Order: sequence, then structure tokens, then C-alpha cells
Amino acid sequence: MKILVVGTGAREHALVRSLAADPQVTALHAAPGNPGIGALAQLHPVDALDGEAVAALAAELGVDLVVVGPEAPLVAGVADAVRSAGIPVFGPSAAGARLEGSKAFAKEVMAAAGVPTAEPRVVTSADQIADALDAFGAPYVVKDDGLAAGKGVVVTSDRDEALAHALACLDKADGRVVIEDYLDGPEVSLFVLSDGSTVVPLVPAQDFKRALDGDQGPNTGGMGAYSPLPWAPEGLVDEVVAQVAQPTIDEMRRRGMPFVGVLYVGLALTSRGTRVVEFNARFGDPETQVVLARLATPLAGVLRAAATGALDTLPPLEWRDDAAVTVVVASHGYPGSVRSGDPITGIEDAEAIDGVHVLHAGTALRQAPAGDDDAALREAQLVAAGGRVLTVVGVGADLTAARAAAYAGVERIDLPGSHHRTDIAQAAAAGE
Repeated sequence: MKILVVGTGAREHALVRSLAADPQVTALHAAPGNPGIGALAQLHPVDALDGEAVAALAAELGVDLVVVGPEAPLVAGVADAVRSAGIPVFGPSAAGARLEGSKAFAKEVMAAAGVPTAEPRVVTSADQIADALDAFGAPYVVKDDGLAAGKGVVVTSDRDEALAHALACLDKADGRVVIEDYLDGPEVSLFVLSDGSTVVPLVPAQDFKRALDGDQGPNTGGMGAYSPLPWAPEGLVDEVVAQVAQPTIDEMRRRGMPFVGVLYVGLALTSRGTRVVEFNARFGDPETQVVLARLATPLAGVLRAAATGALDTLPPLEWRDDAAVTVVVASHGYPGSVRSGDPITGIEDAEAIDGVHVLHAGTALRQAPAGDDDAALREAQLVAAGGRVLTVVGVGADLTAARAAAYAGVERIDLPGSHHRTDIAQAAAAGE
């Protein structure tokens, strides 16, 4: 099977890594990819948002499957262009991707499907914002209606901060804001594969959104994750499939926009029961890094079955008993204004540790200046080129061992000015 993966991040590197280990896969391509992905797949300098260009590349390469990783290409209709070219694609249509592209649309679908979620108000004016904040009270939950790279949600007890975020969202083109009831309790991420009718759940994970230890600091795209969740209630996955995922997929099909790909269900285990916090239309980052580290079933056939309406023919997925923990190494300034160009060293040393692998997120190769004839001096230097630069994955017999491996790997990596959280999976490993 020849496969093209679209995207540039650590999520795509994790997908490529799993696909590269699948004996069914005979050729791997990525567009545009990153230096880490380039070690496993042939890279192509195609704009991930250009559906026609991606479809043309897929046709030229003769691939059997296209896997679209990030949300922006999905919302832009890249999967539609590939499907129109007659090539199987794992990823929803632009219409399906509205489950992530518009919080208001997602809430509308949840209401129609009877999915338990927070009560929302969709507002479009400053007066409506103030009324909604006062109606719900603190803590305030304010969400940008559109895509915001994981940073569009503010949860705060400070009314001024909530108001400022809501007004900033309103200033965007087609500005709409979703203000909703606060959901208490721990959060869980569950990925559910769909071929438009059948759904197949993966194992749950938990991610850490805040930049600093103890869930302090600003929201980020995610600073780490772990799986399994020893504290999760028994039967949680079956409950979510029955009450959330299957009704949502059925409702999307009823609307004439069958959802093919992965539905990311963000959940809160509240005092009033399980509630949906949000939907995403793609694999989550960094949760994908730990979920795929535990998947024993070869990945390519699973993704192709989803893309071709054949999930109901698959045997049950098999999972390793091991635990996995991933820690994000972020560049100086993240999640604010980040510094690019800092050199990265130590990845090979990190991967020499048993159970550790390193996935590239925001990296690039910088050609060293040709100062003299020594070719070694002109080798390309790996440098930071984004906010989240690397994710270090540790796999071990339990969460304690997986944490130890991940953090031992982080310690061997040098990136000037970088930062990472030191408490990923700490509470769960301690039995909390």
C-alpha cells in the first residue's frame, strides 16, 4: 500500500512512524512533512491547504490512501479534492470538518443527536456577550467559534478576562462566540474512527493544555499526554460510543454529510455525568503520540478501512499493555511570541534510551554556511521552527516507568531557551 500523509507536525510524524512499521506499507510520502518525517517518508513541497495540489500529487504518486492530519486542510476541503480525484482519503469533507471548524455547528449537531454537553449560547454582539456571561456566572467559559490552533478557549473566574477574549473573537471575520456552562471534573480525550456509519473507538488519553506545571499559565495546543487512564470509570468507552459518537455519526449521515475519519471527542467527567466539551475532526496532538504508541494492530489497514467504508469488516483492534507518556519541548516564548532558529541537539542520545522515541513538531533544517572546504561544517543543522518543537514519547510497563523514560529523554535534548512541563501524568502515576 502506498500512502501520502498531509501535514507538518508531531501528530503526522506519529502517524508516519506507525505506518512505516506496517509491513503492508510499500511506500510512504508526506506533504510537506518535517525533518523527522523525512527520515521515514519521501517529502514533497506541496501546500497542505491546496486541495487541488494535494490531489494532483496523490494521483501522480499513485497512492492507495491519503491521510490528512491537521484541521486547517480538512476545513479547507482538501479531503473533498482528493475524493473527487477518486483516491481513498482518511479525513472528513469540509462539511464534516465543520464539527471542529464551527463550535456553534457542533453544538447544533449535538442537540439534534441528543448528545450530553454544556448548555451553550452563540452570541454575535457585545451586549449579548455581557448578558451571557452574567447568565452563566463564574467560572466563565468563552470559545472562539472558529479554528484557533487549540488556543481559542478561555476558562476563567475573571469576568474582565472573559469579556476581553469574547470581544477579540468577535472582531474576527464572521465573528461569533460560544459562551457556555462550566463543566467540572477531569477531562478525557477519546478518538473514534468512522467510515460514515460504523464507529471504532481507540483507547482514551488525557492531555495537558496549560503551559505550566500544576495547570497554570495560558492555554496551549497541548504540553503532554498519557495513556492509559487508570482512574477512568469502567465502561467509559462503551458509554461514549453509545451516547456520543454513534449518535453524532448517524446525525451527520442524516444531514447528507457522512463523516469519514476520526472524531476527536473531548469529554469532561462531571458531577452530573459524562459531558462533551468539544469535537475535533482529526487526531489530537499530543494525544495521538501516546495512543499510537500503544496500538498493536497495524495502522494502514485500519485507516484504509475507514476511508473505504469497511470498518465493520475489521477484527477488534489490539492494544499493548504498556503505558505511554509524551512530553512537549516548546520553544522560547511559547505559547506567545516564539523564537525560531535555535539549534536542537541530543535527539539520538534520547532515542538511545530504552522505550523512548522523539517526534518532530516545529523543526527545520538550516544549511550551515560554507566557511571552508570541510563538508562536515556544511551539514544541515536541525533548528526550532515553531512553538511546540518536539514531543518525547516514553513507553514502559506502567505510567511510572513511561514517565521516567520520557523525562530521561527530555533531559538529553538541548534546545536553548526551551521549556516543558515536569508534571505530565504525575498524579495518575501516583494513583490519583
